[in-house]
Amino acid sequence: MSLTMAIVMMVGAWILVAAAMLWGVMRIARRHQHPAAPKPVPQPRSSGRQAASLTPRNS
Repeated sequence: MSLTMAIVMMVGAWILVAAAMLWGVMRIARRHQHPAAPKPVPQPRSSGRQAASLTPRNS
């Protein structure tokens, strides 16, 4: 095997190992992400009369 072929194979092997390590790190990082909290849905504003009718009455 010539020196050039050995160097090319070593560089190729290094690239394969680096890609495998990057894939593993990205896989682990994706698992540890926490989902973003959903934004609260804005409630329609109601007048005081409607809000008072929704509260329970003590009888």
